[in-house]
Amino acid sequence: MQKVVLLVDVQNVYYTTRQTYGCNFDYNAFWARATADRQVVKAFAYATERGDQKQREFQNILRAIGFEVKLKNFIQRADGSAKGDWDVVVLVSGDGDFDLLVNKLVEKGNIVEVYGVPKLTASALINAASKFIPIDDNLLLR
Repeated sequence: MQKVVLLVDVQNVYYTTRQTYGCNFDYNAFWARATADRQVVKAFAYATERGDQKQREFQNILRAIGFEVKLKNFIQRADGSAKGDWDVVVLVSGDGDFDLLVNKLVEKGNIVEVYGVPKLTASALINAASKFIPIDDNLLLR
């Protein structure tokens, strides 16, 4: 049985699916698809902590699905800008910043699947991945 590690950039997938499809990513459908006939070694969901109840409920849903939720504090800067993104390697993201790491993982013989919104996923990330799986109607809550 294949082993799989899931790494999800919660903020990136939230904003790209909302912007493109006007709805939310279906984590249950993703889990079922990405783990079918595979043994889950680790599953991390990286998110920002803003401290509100609705967010905590969502994080508990992710935990119930099987994710270990990693939180980073949301920082509001004096100039009005904000920082709360995780700068991590992910399998669910469209951020081209991760193409170098994905290339390294593939070079070492790993299979790297990237889930992303097609129109908003960097081509370098798509090209680096062993397999690109578009976030489409099968992975959305409508």
